[in-house]
Amino acid sequence: MKAEPNDRAPAPEPAPDAAPDAGADVLGIEIDCLLEAVFRRWGYDFRDYSRAHVRRRLLHRMELSGMDSVPAMMHRALTDREFFGSLLAVLSINITEMFRDPPFYRALREEIVPRLRTWPFVKIWHAGCSTGEEVYSMAIVLREAGLEGRARIYATDFNPEALRRAKEGIYPLEAIRNYTRNYQAAGGEASFADYYTARYESALIDRTLREHVVFSEHNLVTDGVFGEMHLIFCRNVLIYFNPQLQARALDLFHDSLCPGGILCLGTKESLQFSGHLQAFEQLQPGQKIFRRKLLPGATQDDEP
Repeated sequence: MKAEPNDRAPAPEPAPDAAPDAGADVLGIEIDCLLEAVFRRWGYDFRDYSRAHVRRRLLHRMELSGMDSVPAMMHRALTDREFFGSLLAVLSINITEMFRDPPFYRALREEIVPRLRTWPFVKIWHAGCSTGEEVYSMAIVLREAGLEGRARIYATDFNPEALRRAKEGIYPLEAIRNYTRNYQAAGGEASFADYYTARYESALIDRTLREHVVFSEHNLVTDGVFGEMHLIFCRNVLIYFNPQLQARALDLFHDSLCPGGILCLGTKESLQFSGHLQAFEQLQPGQKIFRRKLLPGATQDDEP
């Protein structure tokens, strides 16, 4: 009898003496299984992160934990919530500092701040804010520009521990010395010591800088559009995503920006291969600062 078009032919039986594929990346397969298991168990999706980044972080964590295999680490991550928390910290992107890349912050003061003045109220989104250093940097810039009272900063990250530390605003005093140099190189207008209180080996950021900041969880991999923003920061996060996830995040930023709004990316990040290249213009050569083009016939005063 003739098979119907939708019938599947039975899979051929493997030859009894067939050898395993010697070129198979067994470690890569194990890591794929771990990431799938983490997503199904805890809801955190790292499946489209840069595989080189994920592999490097997981192998380092495996070595620190004294484990001898990825499957052993996967079993523990599925059954031990505390261990999963440590794994989450490893996979998170927490490399940041205040006024990181001073030339960018000079461009922020010179190019972006005058544009922010044209709006009666400004909404700013720090996507992937990590432990908050860049959030407080922006708060300082707004204060020195006289814009603090008519701006709201939304600081988001998917890692609840990173958000907790961001809310606390407590950083090692040793790091503050470097932040002071960054601040001065970025065109700071005051003494950086005015913005923190030193206590033993730590520095507590001035609490008044947090009055216009809202911290909340948001995942660039799984969550949707975030309001209608005038300015979005997502610096040095996309480099840890694969091209598909980068495209998703850039779609999200485009749809979360009002026309005329500004997107700031990291030095190694680009709109070049996104579907939105024509929707933005670069504001300053050498800096990854992009302005979403206005709607035809509109002026910036017409936008929210």
